[in-house]
Amino acid sequence: MIDLYTAATPNGWKASITLEELELPYELHSIDLSSGEQKKPWFTAINPNGRIPAIVDCGNDGFAVFESGAIMLYLAERAGRLLPPDEKGRSRVIQWLMFQMGGVGPMMGQANVFTRYFPERIQPAIDRYQREGRRLFEVLDGHLAANEYLAGDYSIADIANWSWVHTYEWPGIDIGGLGNLKRWMDQIAARPAVQRGVVRPPRQNAEEQVQKARSILA
Repeated sequence: MIDLYTAATPNGWKASITLEELELPYELHSIDLSSGEQKKPWFTAINPNGRIPAIVDCGNDGFAVFESGAIMLYLAERAGRLLPPDEKGRSRVIQWLMFQMGGVGPMMGQANVFTRYFPERIQPAIDRYQREGRRLFEVLDGHLAANEYLAGDYSIADIANWSWVHTYEWPGIDIGGLGNLKRWMDQIAARPAVQRGVVRPPRQNAEEQVQKARSILA
């Protein structure tokens, strides 16, 4: 059994979708980010960084894993799925996973902050992160022009990038003209395991989410 500590965020969905796709038994523990539950000592004992998601593998001596990408790799290796066994195939998946973790996630995250949450409207910052988000989307779109998925077969690389990219409307990133990206997004969104993964845990009301975030940043 896997204990999953998470919330309804793109990084949180990466873990829950992966668990659903791999059909691994897990128990979900919803973390209230607005109350600072992720900073409490019981949680930082699992994840010293005080962020979601995190897992505890009860079937492996209570082994704890934090960082969403590391969780995905651990689970895929544990199940023997969503990550190729050969050296080159594994590397391709990890490259696109790192693309999300080092680029798509941080850039969209900053776009979210300055577009939705920051108490002042700083247009140069909004423009910078929306523009960089669009550039990264164009990289994905170009690669997907000749590939059904990011790294051969459907993998954790697709889950990781989709979990962020499909929220493009929230930070205001334009996907006009990116037909390959749109095809890929729709294809993944139609997967039953993805549909299950994104509704666990339940989402917070959008307006409440904005107000709480602004109170923290003020």
